[in-house]
Amino acid sequence: QVQLVESGGGSVQAGGSLRLSCVASGRILFINTMGWYRQAPGKQRELVASIGRGVSTNYEDSVKGRFTISRDNTKNTVYLQMNSLKPDDTAVYYCKIATSFGDYWGQGTQVTVSS
Repeated sequence: QVQLVESGGGSVQAGGSLRLSCVASGRILFINTMGWYRQAPGKQRELVASIGRGVSTNYEDSVKGRFTISRDNTKNTVYLQMNSLKPDDTAVYYCKIATSFGDYWGQGTQVTVSS
């Protein structure tokens, strides 16, 4: 079993910042890609950012320059630093990891940005 526990969500005003964390535990031998997705009401889940085992990162266009993804392999943790938040960033944010045993999702954490 693999568990992902997310934290750091909340409500902020536009222009504010939040830092999301996702800690993976359980039967994990090797984590490849780690990523953050989000799903707003009435919309499909979309990739926000991902990070490979090394330093390679990928960002959705609307968050480039505002969000930064990072990981700590010693703690099986992935972070998402979100700055200059906009109301359009309001969504449930999910972390996802790809391991040698398969892909796993977190339970989601709500991020609400008010104007």
